[in-house]
Amino acid sequence: MIFTNLSVLNRLLITMGSKRLDKTVQTNRKASDPLSVTWLEKYDPTVSRLWNKIPDRIGKFLATLATFLVGISINGQWANLYIHAKKQLGYTTSTVLPRSSLWESITIENLRLTNFVSYFIPTCIISYSIYFGLGGFLHWYYYVRQRNKPEEWKCQPTRWLSPDLERHEIMLGTISLTLNMLVTSLFATYVSNDGYSTIYYKFDECGWWWFFLQFPVIYIAMDYPTYWIHRIYHFPWLYKTFHKMHHRYKQPTAFSVTAIHPVESLNIQLLLMAPLFTFPVHWLPYYIMALYSYYHGLIDHSGINFKAKWWQPWQPDAIFHDNHHQYFHVNFGFNLTIWDKIHGTYRLKDRIYREEIFYGHGKSITELTPEELEQEITERKAENPLANTAEYKLSKREIKNLQKKK
Repeated sequence: MIFTNLSVLNRLLITMGSKRLDKTVQTNRKASDPLSVTWLEKYDPTVSRLWNKIPDRIGKFLATLATFLVGISINGQWANLYIHAKKQLGYTTSTVLPRSSLWESITIENLRLTNFVSYFIPTCIISYSIYFGLGGFLHWYYYVRQRNKPEEWKCQPTRWLSPDLERHEIMLGTISLTLNMLVTSLFATYVSNDGYSTIYYKFDECGWWWFFLQFPVIYIAMDYPTYWIHRIYHFPWLYKTFHKMHHRYKQPTAFSVTAIHPVESLNIQLLLMAPLFTFPVHWLPYYIMALYSYYHGLIDHSGINFKAKWWQPWQPDAIFHDNHHQYFHVNFGFNLTIWDKIHGTYRLKDRIYREEIFYGHGKSITELTPEELEQEITERKAENPLANTAEYKLSKREIKNLQKKK
C-alpha cells in the first residue's frame, strides 16, 4: 500500500503543470505564464530601462542582497528567529502545563502548539514574497538580462532548462517550501510554549569557550550528515523513487534549491534540526550556521558561476554542485569538499559519471567505447572554463596516455 501511494504521489509530482517535461527540446515560451519565469521576458524591456538608470555598484549590491535574502528564506526560519530573539530579550508568552497533565489527552495545548497559525501565516507571507519576488528578480538579473552573454556567468553556458522544467521546478519548489515552513513554524510554536530542546539563551551558560567552539561543531554536525543522507539518496531505489525528481534539472537555477521530493525535503529538514535536540546550542550560533548553509544551498543550485570568497577557503565554488547535477552520482558534499575526498566520491578527471553509474566512483575512461568517449568530451565542453579553469578538459594526448596505462 505504501509503495502504491508513493508511485501515485510521484506521478502527480512529475506531471504537474505540464504534459511534457523535455530536457532538451525548447517548447514555445508563453510570456504570460504565471507559473513560469518566462513572463519576466515580456516585461524585460521596461525593467531593463529602469534598471539601467541605477548606478552599477548599487545594482550589484541589490543583486547580492536579493541572493542573500532568497538563500536564507528557503526553509522559512522567520518564525524561529522571531521566537528566539524574544526569548533572548526575556519576552515569552508561553503557557506551561502541569507535568502531571501533559499527556492526559492529545490537545493543541498539550502538544505545545498554541498560536501555531499566528506563526505559520506570517512565515508563509514573508517566505513566498521573497521566493517569488526576489527570486524572480534574481532570475531576471542573470537569466533574462544577461541571457545573451552566458559565457560570462553561467556554469553551463550552452545549455538551459526548458520552459516546462522551469515551471515544474517552481511548482515543486513551492510545495517543498510550504512543507519546510510548516515544519519550522511547528518547531517555533513548540519552542515558544517551552517544549523540549537543548537550546539555551544566556551567552555564557555553557562557558564562552563553548559559545565560540559550537560554530564549527554545528557546521560539521550539519554538513557531514547531509553529505551522507544525500549520498544515500543516490542509492538506486531511493534515487529512482525520490531524488531523481531533483535531478531533472540538469542545468539548475535558483528555484531548483527547494525543488525536491517532499519526503526527501522533510528528511533533510529534520536532519538539520538534530543539533537542537542532541547537544547544548545557543540559538544564535545555530541559526547563523543554518542560514549560512541555506544561503550556499541557493548559490550551489543557481547555475551561476559564483566563486567562494577569499575568507571562505573551505567553501567550494558553485561549479562543484553544478557538476553534481550535470554528472549525477558524484560530488555529494555541499559546504565542504573534504567528505567527497575522504570517501572517494570527489570528481576525478580520468573517470566519467553517468546517471546509470551509481555509488559515486564513476567509470574509468580506459573502459569507454569510442562512442562513449566522444559523448564524454562533448559533455565536458558544456562546462564553463571560467568556472573550473578547464580542469577537466581532455586533450587527445591525455587520452592516449591514459589508454597506454590500461
